[in-house]
Amino acid sequence: MLHGLTDLRVIDFSDSIAGSYASKLLADAGAQIIKVEPEHGDAMRRWSEQYFRTGELHGSDDGALFHFLNTSKHSIIGEIGDPTVSELLAGADIVINNFPPGALDVEQFCRDYPAVVLLSITPWGHSGPYRDRPSTEFILQAESGSLSLRGLREQPPVMAGGRITEWVGGTYAAVAALAAVRTARHCGLGDHIDFSLLEVMNIAGTSYADLTASLAGRPEIKGAVRTVEVPSIEPTKDGWVGFNTNSNQQYTDFLVLIERTDLLADEALANMFVRSARMDEWNGIVREWTQQKTTAEIVEAAALLRIPVAPVNNGATVLQHEHFLARGVFVDNPSGGFKQPRPPYSLNGQPPGILRKAPALGEHNGSIAPRASRMRGEVSGSVDLPLAGIRVLDATAWWAGPSATQMLAHLGAEVIHLEAIQRPDGMRMMGGRFMHKAQWWEYSGMYLGANTNKQGLTLDLDQKEGVATAKALIAQCDVFVENYSPRVIEKFGLGWDTVRTLNPRTSLVRMPAFGLDGPWRDHVGFAQTMEQITGMAWLTGFEDDQPRIQRGPCDPLAGMHAAFATLVALEEREKTGKGSFLECPMVEGALNAAAEQVVEYSAYGNVMQREGNRCAQAAPQGLYPCQGHSLEAEQWLALSVETETQWQALRHYLGNPARLAEHQYQTRPGRIRHHQELDELLARLFEERPLKDTVEGLAACGVPAGCVRPGVATFDHPQLQARGFYERVAHPVVGEHYCVTTPFTSRHVGSWIRRPAPMIGEDNHAVLRSVLGYSDAEIDRLEQMEVIGTRPKGLS
Repeated sequence: MLHGLTDLRVIDFSDSIAGSYASKLLADAGAQIIKVEPEHGDAMRRWSEQYFRTGELHGSDDGALFHFLNTSKHSIIGEIGDPTVSELLAGADIVINNFPPGALDVEQFCRDYPAVVLLSITPWGHSGPYRDRPSTEFILQAESGSLSLRGLREQPPVMAGGRITEWVGGTYAAVAALAAVRTARHCGLGDHIDFSLLEVMNIAGTSYADLTASLAGRPEIKGAVRTVEVPSIEPTKDGWVGFNTNSNQQYTDFLVLIERTDLLADEALANMFVRSARMDEWNGIVREWTQQKTTAEIVEAAALLRIPVAPVNNGATVLQHEHFLARGVFVDNPSGGFKQPRPPYSLNGQPPGILRKAPALGEHNGSIAPRASRMRGEVSGSVDLPLAGIRVLDATAWWAGPSATQMLAHLGAEVIHLEAIQRPDGMRMMGGRFMHKAQWWEYSGMYLGANTNKQGLTLDLDQKEGVATAKALIAQCDVFVENYSPRVIEKFGLGWDTVRTLNPRTSLVRMPAFGLDGPWRDHVGFAQTMEQITGMAWLTGFEDDQPRIQRGPCDPLAGMHAAFATLVALEEREKTGKGSFLECPMVEGALNAAAEQVVEYSAYGNVMQREGNRCAQAAPQGLYPCQGHSLEAEQWLALSVETETQWQALRHYLGNPARLAEHQYQTRPGRIRHHQELDELLARLFEERPLKDTVEGLAACGVPAGCVRPGVATFDHPQLQARGFYERVAHPVVGEHYCVTTPFTSRHVGSWIRRPAPMIGEDNHAVLRSVLGYSDAEIDRLEQMEVIGTRPKGLS
């Protein structure tokens, strides 16, 4: 039986995807979630895409997305200040809210409930100059730098579809809250976790572009910074197929696949930037081949060559994918009537909990007993980080796995990042643009950004001495995390049977792309693959263009699901004394974030479609060029109007032009139906207005607006600077640069980053001496055998 979080009580006031998904993850792991709703209920109860697009209700029942997000929860009607609610708050472990800053007196709340973890999820955070600005998902993507990096130069930048900021935000928020509870239970003092969705999308949507630009000396920004990957999503005889070629080997194999090995002679094409510059030529070559084949034929052939490949699914086709059917990934919602993805990890071969139907509004009024606080709410001296004293062996590479272990490191764990000089972390190769520098493999912005606070160790696991050392380390660790292909860790003899024999208290966290069984078990997969196969890419791109990958979110999304599962396993160990075996498939985390498509289709028969920069929740929504706009000096205004109050404020700001008073624009469904002509009107009204003044003026009127900030230059964003989101970090090779931290602040943490990402093998001697007690002679012998080292082999 899973004990998990069964002794955790969470009070949830939120009415957003981010808050609801955070509490869903906690509920799935056994926590008691009590939704406190107003008399008219959580706004998510009325959500369906069809309703927001047409204004027509789906019936008297609560919406299917609400049922997905709120399985296994309780509901009462009330608000802050009600005696019943106050009694429940006194015995809570976590309180989740998305109240606007100032709506709740946070200082008074923390005095009244000093042992409670208060998780506040807001667009900008509770501090900083933007904290009170109106906002939407679209505005956050624009201001975070994410929007600027995605799309063709000849088109406007295009947002990542499917409200991805909220889903990734909910995953990070669940980790932050559960970690804070660990501190509260150890020292008796609660916390205020001040969570910013802007900061989430900067991490998940820019791929550390700012740090990469800093490493290059911050060259002048000349025109659009957006790109698309090539090859990526390509047309086939019967649909779309997605590739990615993250390594030179994958690029070479791709040329074998399309029967154009003659292109190996054109060495420039091996460079992704050259392929982008010659996109028309390249696309012609690739599509001449792909359009003669079916998607299934291409997937089969590419998989044999171990090229990351996937069909581009939507909410209907993803339900029929062979791998998901074989693994039973989609289950019936307990309320009936539609399918949903199961929780995105398993613990000791079992799902984390049994799903129960979502509650009716006020279903549990008067039936939930108050609980006395078990914590003191006061402490003397400093407060340790949540995972202080936890040691993690991190055998992960690229970004998904490292993002999980980085979060554990931020939270105080001692994380030892494992590589080999024969096989460095693949993300280091992203420093290839700096090959003119000595130790260029230390110049990868993505590696440097995703591995702060870790130690660096090299071990050649192809040698028996390397495996023996790894086993000795695992015996001294609380957690062992890996994201190799499934067959690799088994080849090294480091599977679960070995781990629990070495140390019964150690947990093994496996992060395979597609899971440990099923027909796609051994397929190669990266974030791009997940976006293609789950439907995320289907919702990204302009309506008259092809699907586009979102470029990044699936990596930290997988990482935070694994970090959350690790925290659950540590809670399980507190109760049982034993470690756990966790399977956290990357694709199942992505399927949960793309769940709305499956829910909408299986509940209502609605296949959601990509709409460029538009969406069902807001109209008008889009990008409008302002004064001085050109491809060389873009001046994009991001505008997103969700409510009638905001629409009236926009009209007033623009001087109440007569055309905007026409009847077809007076409701959101009407504005959605006439969006194209409305866009043309607004483009003329904004084209001679200065961008900065327009954004400030609209925000002052209560209209969600922002500018499209270049993702390569977000370190000086006023809001990010004010909140200390970027910290200056000195690295022994690359020098001092700004690095991102966490998308939340804690009252107990002043600075998150304690050390830079490690150089390859930087801590070999320190780790082997301090953890394993190896002598200098033993370490020297390992160096001579090249079991350990500090310089990658074959690189210069």
